[in-house]
Amino acid sequence: MSYLKFDKNLMINLEQSLQKELLRTNQAGAYHCSTIVGCNTRKHHGLLVIPIPEMNNKNYVMLSSLDETVIQHGAPFNLGLHRYSGGVYSPNGHKYIREFDCEGVPRTTYRVGGVILTKEMVFISQENRILIRYTLVDAHSATTLQFRPFLAFREANELVVQNNHLNQDFVEVNNGVGFCLYPGFPTLYMQFNRKPTWVSNPNWYNGIEYVKDLHRGIPYTEDLWVPGYFEIPIKKGESIIFSAGISEASPRSFSKMYEVELASRTRRTSFFNCLKNSAKQFYIKDKESEYIISGYPWGQIRARDTFIALPGTTLAINHTDDFHEIMSTALKALDNYMENEVMDEHIHAIDQPDVPLWAVWAMQQYGRNLGFDKAREKYLPEIAKILNWIIAGGHPNLQVETSGLVGTSGTNSPVSWMNATSNGWPLIPRTGLLVEFNGLWYNALMYAYNLSEGVAEYAEQRETWHTIAEQAKASFVETFLNDHGYLYDYVNGTYADLQVRPNMAIAVGMDYSPLDRRQRKSVLDVVTRELLTPKGLRTLSPKSYGYRPFYQGSPEDRDQAYHNGPARPWLIGMYADAYIKVFGMSGVSYIDRMLIGFEDEMSQNCIGTVSQMYDGNPPFSGHGAISQATNVAEVLRTLRNLKKLTM
Repeated sequence: MSYLKFDKNLMINLEQSLQKELLRTNQAGAYHCSTIVGCNTRKHHGLLVIPIPEMNNKNYVMLSSLDETVIQHGAPFNLGLHRYSGGVYSPNGHKYIREFDCEGVPRTTYRVGGVILTKEMVFISQENRILIRYTLVDAHSATTLQFRPFLAFREANELVVQNNHLNQDFVEVNNGVGFCLYPGFPTLYMQFNRKPTWVSNPNWYNGIEYVKDLHRGIPYTEDLWVPGYFEIPIKKGESIIFSAGISEASPRSFSKMYEVELASRTRRTSFFNCLKNSAKQFYIKDKESEYIISGYPWGQIRARDTFIALPGTTLAINHTDDFHEIMSTALKALDNYMENEVMDEHIHAIDQPDVPLWAVWAMQQYGRNLGFDKAREKYLPEIAKILNWIIAGGHPNLQVETSGLVGTSGTNSPVSWMNATSNGWPLIPRTGLLVEFNGLWYNALMYAYNLSEGVAEYAEQRETWHTIAEQAKASFVETFLNDHGYLYDYVNGTYADLQVRPNMAIAVGMDYSPLDRRQRKSVLDVVTRELLTPKGLRTLSPKSYGYRPFYQGSPEDRDQAYHNGPARPWLIGMYADAYIKVFGMSGVSYIDRMLIGFEDEMSQNCIGTVSQMYDGNPPFSGHGAISQATNVAEVLRTLRNLKKLTM
């Protein structure tokens, strides 16, 4: 039985099936995303969505969808599904679906009378091209397939309305046609491995609604251009391959291209394999560099997310070479900022004060996986450079205090991962001494101190690191540990923030913690009691003022809730690290049980991956980006750590 298979009863129930989304990427920034019944419910959905560097490198929906129609005895049966104004669904092609299977590639099985038709999709790696293979499994009479493309040619965060500026001209190419609706866009080539008949029948399809955007309180209605349709006869046992891309391709190559891509896929036969497949979808590669995108469908390449996600998306799935490449790219950007204060054009927010600390943590995870010696050889010089730069006052917004702790200013602009804003101002103005910054700082100092042991050229530096670490250790306990047994979230002068937030879990989850075991356990007890959910740690305790567990409503409402209640899955990695350090092997089974909540997610929301956040209260529904790199990474890293402990 397939790990990810959905039967007819679920597929024809739109209340259930429209909640389940599907994501495929090409590891070069392009993606395909929709629901498992093929009905787009977000403006970001599309059959072919690509970045266009010549315009602004944002994502653009080129081909929104492709409606298939089965024709027998002159009677058409349309397999498509769209929502139109007033909540009307048409043409209700989902009623013909008998099964959806996503173990290998997305595979939908339709039954129309005596016709059984399968549809399978693959995205070609490193190429802006999607292939769809249709196979007529069974038919008792002559059958013809029609394919009607819905074209958008718009930025993924915008909507298109009927207009007179559209270019209706098309070019005939080998087994297909090409369209370029507006200036500046590439041509979209739609081809088949067999010669089709193209019937020009241009029409606007008006009032298509995106119900997810409707619920988010943002614009949700658009008009799409359908220039005509393809028509191809098909016999029982035959397959037809459709290609959509921004370059013309040889139809003869489609079959081999499809099979090669299929062979490279990780089959989703388990929880781990689902996450492994998802992890690889975050890789963004070009000719010279490799990156991690923060999430889909609207993520960016961001420095903090890169370093947090890097160990889990690479080392945890034995992709060490990808770790090297992505880390090399990220460290070049960080070095350029440290040496020249130059922001990177691809990696956003490299100037955030905790970024160099997360970079050290990521290199430390490399050492945990491949050993101290390899980490020393490969990354000690970089770690030393980062620490010495911070100690020398090189970062404009991260200063080493006389206490040995590091301080930052976050009053006017957010400086941590809790970065929600309102009218440009931080909704949570964390400033001064931040608890996770200083947990990361102490950990970095001690790791460098131990990593450099016996290396003569670092003898003087390591003494400096150790001296500051000892100062920071004493100051950390005095500054952050309160009489209630948990850690203040941040301390600014005489003000200590009493709100119970998960940042303390980061501080106690480090390999080197300024807290002793008893103190760690005290903090962990509070985190477990007030923040732990089946989907990660809440961003705020229900006992704290301003708790908003549900991420819903208007954009303003959602901004207010963003870091004030919803749970973040990636924090489970830090929690697990802390729990194992406190309870040892007796904590392994407990953490293993905690991960059951994430395995349940493999068939929910975006299947086979983990959403950006979940409501802080039951039923813990998923929200935000449908697939988030840090979340997938930390669940994978935790799985890997548990496996190593039980081997």
